[in-house]
Amino acid sequence: MIRTAKKQMLMILGFLMMVMFCSAPAWATIDGLTGTVFNFTAKSGYVLASEGSSILMWGYGVNGNMQYPGPTLILNEGDLITVTVTNQLSVPTSIVFPGQANVTASGGIPGLLAREALPGATVTYYFTASNPGTYTYYSGTHPDLQVMMGLVGAIIVRPVALPAPVPNEPTAIGRAYGHDDSRFNRETLFLLTEIDPRINRLVEQGRMDDVDTTTFKAAHWFINGRDAPDTLAAAFEPTLPNQPYNSLPRMHPKERMLLRMIGGGRDYHPFHCHGNQHNQIAKDARLMQTAPGMGADMQESVFTSAVGPGQTIDAFFLWTGQGLGWDVYGHAPGDPLEPYEDPASHGVPVPVFMPSVETILAGQFFSGSPYLGTAGQLPPGEGGFNPTSAFFYMWHSHAERELTSNNIFPGGMLTFGIVEKWDVIIEPGNP
Repeated sequence: MIRTAKKQMLMILGFLMMVMFCSAPAWATIDGLTGTVFNFTAKSGYVLASEGSSILMWGYGVNGNMQYPGPTLILNEGDLITVTVTNQLSVPTSIVFPGQANVTASGGIPGLLAREALPGATVTYYFTASNPGTYTYYSGTHPDLQVMMGLVGAIIVRPVALPAPVPNEPTAIGRAYGHDDSRFNRETLFLLTEIDPRINRLVEQGRMDDVDTTTFKAAHWFINGRDAPDTLAAAFEPTLPNQPYNSLPRMHPKERMLLRMIGGGRDYHPFHCHGNQHNQIAKDARLMQTAPGMGADMQESVFTSAVGPGQTIDAFFLWTGQGLGWDVYGHAPGDPLEPYEDPASHGVPVPVFMPSVETILAGQFFSGSPYLGTAGQLPPGEGGFNPTSAFFYMWHSHAERELTSNNIFPGGMLTFGIVEKWDVIIEPGNP
């Protein structure tokens, strides 16, 4: 009960702090490290799960720390990248960089997939970030164990070109793949992983000879190293010292939200933007196109993205509020139009009878009104989870068990996509 209350408070405080205080440069829409030279430490540490357990994990980190997942590397196309790993684990380890060009290494010893650092030793990797897109990196040593133990991370390679303005659209801040079809106003990362805590306990007890990864059965599921509702707490939340990344995408109507999805574990995860479609434009860091330069002419509108192990999928989520037959802002007919509003539905009321406050059981995210950005009357003791009167959509795994943490609901691979009215300032990435 205490743990649950703490989680709810984290969720509320994290959301409120992001609403009131967040600010960052426009490109810093996904937390991570920029530059060309990175020094990692591979070591063990503990992460917290929402059902109350503390789980031993392995992770890459910087400044001598451990984190799960490893640091997200945000790179520029064409840069020569150097990654040095100092191994503080009791077993050899390494990193592989799928999709990167001219990968070489120095130091360490030869391994099956990459040069490995023995315990206490160091190995350095070099590669060219030659193509823009969404990638992963992970241990190439005993990956069936080490990746599940947490030695995994994300790479984002940004193209050189910036997008030109498009009429009647919010100003885009980037192109994921250099082509206008991949322009976006905001972006968010979903690094999807899972663990079998039985294996982690054996590793914690030093019983490495008893570990059998062929019997793997996941019981915890994470987005960016956290399970729900910790996904909603602020990034770099002090009570989650080894889990710095959150997952709380927020957008305005008609902004193009880029979803960068990565299968960071060994299972498929059907990721789903509840009640909405999203458009897949790229897989495995390549645009879905019939020929170079054609743009995403093979993009696909889907209800759920089946993200496979080691796979990356880029997709757009676009919420307009148009075509509903009513005005989502609750305008009167003579009111001025909102930015990018649908004139055809301007001033049209919601076509249902709203019950009186005495007869409803309000959900935690209901503002008391059906209109975006408008608060209404709520029953006593309700409300407080939606201070901006936004529209909330559950974004989650569509495999029901993956919405639990060790079979306790709610938890697991779950967050919310939040649509805010235009007068709500969202940082980073606010045009």
